[in-house]
Amino acid sequence: MLKATDLHERTIEDLRELEKTLTRDVFQNRFKNFTNRLDDTSSIKKAKKDLARVKTVLTQRTKGLTPVAKGEVPAAAAGTESTEPKAKAKKAAAPRASAKSAAAAEAPAAAKKTAKKTAKKSEAE
Repeated sequence: MLKATDLHERTIEDLRELEKTLTRDVFQNRFKNFTNRLDDTSSIKKAKKDLARVKTVLTQRTKGLTPVAKGEVPAAAAGTESTEPKAKAKKAAAPRASAKSAAAAEAPAAAKKTAKKTAKKSEAE
């Protein structure tokens, strides 16, 4: 099992290689489990948690939230600025607007449905 402190000491390249390895391990463990060749099924859960830890540290590094390993240039200083906060702001605003328009669109649709139901009931009588 990997510890977060060990991961913080690694470089971004090492973390990316570790991510690829863990992704492959998760796949192989799941495949072995499916074909009944896996003896220790807890290895799937352990590999998935390790993969999540690695991905978390990589995400923190790209956003500049964690200290960078020695001899490594932070992503923000290298000129690769993240545009995610802007994208999240747009995504957050979009559902509110669409929710209002969806509610407005549902009101006439709901009225049509009730009108159809009452028409069917009157025809049946």
